[in-house]
Amino acid sequence: MSVWAAILAGGSGTRFWPLSTPQRPKQLLPLAGDRPLLVQAVDRLDGLIPPERILILTGPFLVDATAAALPQIPRTQIFAEPRAASTAPALVWAARWISQRDPGGQMLSLHADWAVGDDRAFRAAAHEALGVAKEYDVLVTVGVKPTRNETGYGYIVPGKPLGGARTVRRFVEKPSPTRAALLRRRGALWNTGLFTWGVARFLGEAGAYARELTAGWPKLTDGDVAGFFAAVTPVSVDVAVLERTKRLAVVTGNFPWDDIGSWDALLRIRTPDAHGNVVVGNVTLAGDVHRSVVWSDSEHVAVIGLEGVVVVRAHGHTLVMPTGRAEHLKELVQRL
Repeated sequence: MSVWAAILAGGSGTRFWPLSTPQRPKQLLPLAGDRPLLVQAVDRLDGLIPPERILILTGPFLVDATAAALPQIPRTQIFAEPRAASTAPALVWAARWISQRDPGGQMLSLHADWAVGDDRAFRAAAHEALGVAKEYDVLVTVGVKPTRNETGYGYIVPGKPLGGARTVRRFVEKPSPTRAALLRRRGALWNTGLFTWGVARFLGEAGAYARELTAGWPKLTDGDVAGFFAAVTPVSVDVAVLERTKRLAVVTGNFPWDDIGSWDALLRIRTPDAHGNVVVGNVTLAGDVHRSVVWSDSEHVAVIGLEGVVVVRAHGHTLVMPTGRAEHLKELVQRL
């Protein structure tokens, strides 16, 4: 099986201000360890997909930084999206590029900003999904069993068995806490965003169902990528294709997964101290600090006697907020 990977590495990462900047967004930060998330994402594919068959989809101002972080990836395979238009146009562009070079190729789609607790189990799930996609000529998503009643994630309700996979009955996006608990009890999975398909099948399904891209198809066929992105309506691949296609299956992955959507996520993905704190950089804690994230990339930060706070010092800015208030950070950054 000839397998390619497309890693989605765009976005500005405003939920990690002030550490993240437009020039160094979330995927280029070492949030889940000592290496940037994007580097971890590429390394996670080691033994499954070689660097010469990995594409990186990013913003035009991040190409140089991405190339510097990933010297093993050919520069010609770092794609600068002409316009931020969500994931469907980007993945259609990548699939077409692959199909022109490898018409029978299989494609793995993943995001650059995940925390994965077991790389070997991740590769095993990806390998299984690739096999299902090829054997049954379907699009495949990988789900994982929820560990909490998360309201910020999408859920997959599995249907009938399909070999070692199952069909997808429906998607549920960002449910209420009560519904999230019900979905967990009924065996729903978190939609990780790890997808795989044959490029020919994916392009066929996108052409049939992704009406938001219809106006741009002639441009893409003519090789006018900028024209394609200018003509389409921004839309995620989940909405444009996966929620509409009749050829979709789900494989269950057995690996810890988090999409690292906010500073609070570091309390889940990093090893805390004895009081439940995650501390990075030049930081001193005193007076019973509990369940807090404190990060400094430069100057000394001291925190005394607080609980459930996020304190970040970076690039001449200081952020202080309670945990659980991440939804307000994007608004703050827009005001700034």
